[in-house]
Amino acid sequence: MAALNTPACDFGRPAPDFSLPGTDGRLHTLASCCGKNGLLVAFICNHCPYVQAILDRLIRDASELQQHGVGVVAISSNDVSAYPEDAFPEMVRLAEDKHFPFPYLHDESQAVARAYGAVCTPDFFGFDRSLGLQYRGRLDASGRYPAAADMRRELFEAMCAVAESGHGPHEQWPSIGCSLKWK
Repeated sequence: MAALNTPACDFGRPAPDFSLPGTDGRLHTLASCCGKNGLLVAFICNHCPYVQAILDRLIRDASELQQHGVGVVAISSNDVSAYPEDAFPEMVRLAEDKHFPFPYLHDESQAVARAYGAVCTPDFFGFDRSLGLQYRGRLDASGRYPAAADMRRELFEAMCAVAESGHGPHEQWPSIGCSLKWK
């Protein structure tokens, strides 16, 4: 399994709209997920070791970002015929087991991942309150390894800055992860 890095942030690029089913049994849209100060869209999946390594920190950061008015949503777009552990029932189980504080959506057609230009899991897109892209980077420097207690919370800090000023940091490091599993 080769790891992929995400491209650089295309500042100001508008967030593509979506309407996807969530593990909570509801249909979620771009508008319903957005917070008053922005939105973090995370492309994740169940099976990826990079996602598994950062998931607890993502949950922590998402809960705290919501207190700053940033909406958070996670989307799984992998081909479930090739990776059945990413199938919708397994997504429901993971979201319930981990008590996700954000909607976890299924992009079965992969159209949303393509519209965003997602390339790997995890892949993070941070938008300002006008839904212009301000962050395309990693959660932190840990990759697929446990994070040190004093590790800088890059995504959290960037999205707090977006919530306060509307601008993401100029220096951003790409996320790294498993390639999206295309049909």
